[in-house]
Amino acid sequence: MNYTPKTYFKHILTAAFIAVLASFSVSAFAEETAEKAETKTEKKFDAGKLIIEHISDNHEWHILGEGENAVAIPLPVILYTAKGFDCFSSGKFHHGEETVESKYKYKLLEENNHVVILNEAGAVDEVATAGIIDISITKNVATLLFSVFCLLWAFLSVAATYKKNPNQAPKGLQSFVEPLIIFIRDEVAKPSIGAKYEKFVPYLLTVFFLILFNNLLGLIPILPGGANLSGNIAFTMVLAVITFVITTINGTKHYWHHIFAMPGVPKPVLIILTPIEILGVFLKPFVLMIRLFANMTAGHIIALSFFAMIFIFGEMSTGAGLGVSVVSVAFTVFMGLLELLVAFLQAYVFTLLSAMYFGSALEEGHH
Repeated sequence: MNYTPKTYFKHILTAAFIAVLASFSVSAFAEETAEKAETKTEKKFDAGKLIIEHISDNHEWHILGEGENAVAIPLPVILYTAKGFDCFSSGKFHHGEETVESKYKYKLLEENNHVVILNEAGAVDEVATAGIIDISITKNVATLLFSVFCLLWAFLSVAATYKKNPNQAPKGLQSFVEPLIIFIRDEVAKPSIGAKYEKFVPYLLTVFFLILFNNLLGLIPILPGGANLSGNIAFTMVLAVITFVITTINGTKHYWHHIFAMPGVPKPVLIILTPIEILGVFLKPFVLMIRLFANMTAGHIIALSFFAMIFIFGEMSTGAGLGVSVVSVAFTVFMGLLELLVAFLQAYVFTLLSAMYFGSALEEGHH
């Protein structure tokens, strides 16, 4: 190919044009990278906030996003104050960024998810805030209502099917529920309680399936909209208190005599033994409460911690984030499978221990 001076001139102009474009592109890319780096420096990924947000209660059902771009389902805020009841949607707080004007001026504190009352100066009115009784429909309350609705629907439909066709072989939901019911009755209630087991079976079945369903529902804390009702100590405390009340009411004379004055034990020893036995009466429900709460919460925290490692290392470099993601996802899946086992195991353990407490309360003296 013959190159003329005109051709050389065109090539020179083309090369100069490309060089100018490249310089502008590099400059623009550098500015964009610097801007992103500045934004990243200002707002880093907060793993603790992510974990606490998923395992704690909230006045809204958070789905995804953060700040103004967050997607969440607002829930009713119901407050009882010195001026009476006050009800409004949690969406008016705009994720804690705005205040709500009603009988008082309310603000939602992001750090502890508590509603406080502000005075005219915009500061927290400690006296008025201390008088708030918060009975809002929070995420955990909504989860509890949802689980109760699902359990009622499941068991009423199964009961209707049995009533309609009592001799038909179980199928569908029946085939899943029936083995669990028979297991709780024959392997938990009968051996642990004894001849009077029948009146305790409805409670044992209720508490088993309620815990199991909410444990399974809590297996999605790393997904959008995940709830953690079984990891809420108020939920486990109420169940433990119910078990304590049933045990106390059904305690026989022999049961209480064994606690306050154990037969066959010298009286000087009773000075030490009786306080221990009385303390044990209250420690049993306390252990029930802590065991379920700690096991479910710990599993969620571990799974979310592995998941958060992807973003923590991703802030350092893209390569580190991709490298850690393989191990992180593998461990998260492993913890998910382990939590699936724990979901059934903890429901069984709570039910078994409750049945054993009932059995000890009903035990008669041996002669």
